[in-house]
Formats: sequence, structure tokens, C-alpha cells
Amino acid sequence: MSAVTSSPLGNATIYFYGAGSMAEAIFRGLVEGKLTAPERITVSNRQNAERLRELESRYGVIGAGDDTAKQRGLKEADVVVLGMKPKDAAAAIRSLAPLLRPDQLIVSVIAGLPIATIEQLLGGKRPIARTMPNTSSTIGLGATGISFSDSVTSTHRELTLAMFDAVGMTSVVEEPLIEAVNGVSGSGPAYVYYLMEAMIQAGVELGLTPEAARDLTIQTVRGASEMVRLTGEDPAELRRKVTSPNGTTQAAIETLESFSFQEGMNKAIVRCAERARELGAAIREEASKS
Repeated sequence: MSAVTSSPLGNATIYFYGAGSMAEAIFRGLVEGKLTAPERITVSNRQNAERLRELESRYGVIGAGDDTAKQRGLKEADVVVLGMKPKDAAAAIRSLAPLLRPDQLIVSVIAGLPIATIEQLLGGKRPIARTMPNTSSTIGLGATGISFSDSVTSTHRELTLAMFDAVGMTSVVEEPLIEAVNGVSGSGPAYVYYLMEAMIQAGVELGLTPEAARDLTIQTVRGASEMVRLTGEDPAELRRKVTSPNGTTQAAIETLESFSFQEGMNKAIVRCAERARELGAAIREEASKS
């Protein structure tokens, strides 16, 4: 109990509007890290009552399965986490506006959704934290970019950072850079998985068993990541250290360069950021409709 009461979130009530994998990752980190008591967390979704019962059973959180419970949870919450799909965001946030208090901290995990659009949908300035976590949050190794509205207090900032530090690391950035965070780390795990797919497939084609190729790939990616983290060295320098002149690694790197590997990766990250902006523009357009 002492761990809960010492946390900035220890006395906060939190409402998750949306019960997807990211919401689950966040409140699992809070519950398992003893940063707040599970009965202080309420979770709702559009209509999947079975999903809410599953989360109640697994974590001890409160599932708001009917309109009365949803409205009560929203009105009483200190923190409201918006986790609906981008295509549903405008209508859903607009419907929440009459139920929310001006002092509640609004935390958005919706890709592409600008703070100004949330304020427009809610009808005025609010304390808002716009966040971009990634799926590694589900195992406590997430990377989350965070931007704050002008109405956010130091207490709100502390609450937000505590929430996402529970599932990994956080980086506070100016809002125009959130799309860059999306491109680098928000979608970043998928790039690494894609690389791992190719490594495993190549290993199998060279004669390794699928199991051996998978195990070797996993350990290689894990080890490379830890080398960067533990040594503090630049990845480019570490790459140079393992690339002997005219050796096998140099042959591999030159082949990657012949396929414009780095250029392709850069373009992929830029396109990801652009797509986030496109999603935001679509939500803004929907928000402007009467």
C-alpha cells in the first residue's frame, strides 16, 4: 500500500475511454507497479461487455458497461484517457464534452489528433496531454512522446509522466514534433519486426531451421539494442567497429546500401509522420462539421 500512496497517481481516479491493447498496457503498468489501486481505474468501450469483464477479472479494474456507469466514471475521474480509434474520435469526444469538468486532465493516445482539435471538440481550453506511445508498452518497454497544452499544471505533468513511465520511458517534446515521434518510435517496433522477418527468412534459405533462425535473430537484435544502451556509443560508431575492411559485414552493408536501405528507412519514417498528420487533418475536418 505504501507504494501506491507514494505515487503521484496514488489518489487519482482514472477513466479509460477505450479498452484496447494500449489502454490495457497502461493500466496494467499502473496496477502491477502499484502506482494506483485497481479500483481507482474505470474502463469503458463502445459495446464489448465481454472484454470489460475480462479486464475486471484480470486486473481488478472497474468495467463501465452501461451508460449510467460510464457517466458516473467520467464525472468522478481526475484523469480521462482517450483511447478510441481515430475515425471515431470526433464524435466520441464531442459526446463527452457535457460530462467533463474543466479541471480534469485529458490524456490522448490517439494518433494524429492535435490538442487544438480536442479543445475545439470539448468547447474550450483544457489541460491536455497528447501522447504517442508504442506497442512495447505492453511489456513495460515502451517509448512515449508527450506534449502538453498551455492549461496543464505541474501536477498534471507529474501525473502524466508517472503514468507513462510505468510502461517504459518518456520524452517531452513540442507538439509539432509528435508526428516525428510517431514516425521514429510510435510505429518503430514494426520496422524492427520487418527486419527480423527478413533475417529469419534469409537464415532459413541458407539452411538453418526456422527455430534456430528465429532464436539467433531475436538474440542478435536484443544484443545490438543493449550494446547501444549500455555503452552509450553512437550506433554508427558501433557499426564501424564490427565492419572490418573487405570482410563479411562490409559485404553485407554494401549490399544494403545498393538497395538504398538507409534512404528507404528515412522515407518510411517521414511517410509515417505524414500519415499521422493526414489522420489529424481528417479529424479536424470532422470536428468542424456542425
